[in-house]
Amino acid sequence: MNSSPNTITLALSGASGMAYGLRLLECLLAADIRVYLLVSQAAHIVAKQELGVALPARSIDLEKQLTDRLHARDDQLRVFGREDWNAPVASGSNPADAMVVCPCSMGTLAAIAHGISDNLIERAADVMLKEQRKLILVPREAPFSTLHLENMLKLSKMNAVILPANPGFYHRPQSVEDIIDFVVARILDQLGIQHALMARWGDER
Repeated sequence: MNSSPNTITLALSGASGMAYGLRLLECLLAADIRVYLLVSQAAHIVAKQELGVALPARSIDLEKQLTDRLHARDDQLRVFGREDWNAPVASGSNPADAMVVCPCSMGTLAAIAHGISDNLIERAADVMLKEQRKLILVPREAPFSTLHLENMLKLSKMNAVILPANPGFYHRPQSVEDIIDFVVARILDQLGIQHALMARWGDER
């Protein structure tokens, strides 16, 4: 397995499945990874609707809330606004080691596929592609339209990883948390980050 990255950009877009993104953030911080967090306006709405979590609108307030709640060390978590063009992730001269968009809406996926950089999430993903860094997109949609599939194929050809939030059940999940951890474990595997979220296939033997 590859050595673990030091810095990950994590973007939360407005798709359903906010629990995946927040659990991933928790695991990254627990693994002592530095995280640049980008949150779309729609993600605030989804977090409130799905989880009853009110994410502060101001980046500095959100950064403090999550740092305290997830017991991150000082400067381990940095939160940037949608038009904070001075953020490190906005330039290929200072990219993160990898980026994950989780959950990834079809609108965000389409914008990334076509190089539209109207906000910091889209620009950060564009940087990952042009710098040939790992970009993982976690779409949560059903069914996929032909356009969705064409956009995903386009991104796959650019070496982006398309990792749909499709949990397996061979590990016999006993809770919603187990189902969430299945998907998060697959993301961490792609990032080369060690974890113990679930037993690996064959290990139980």
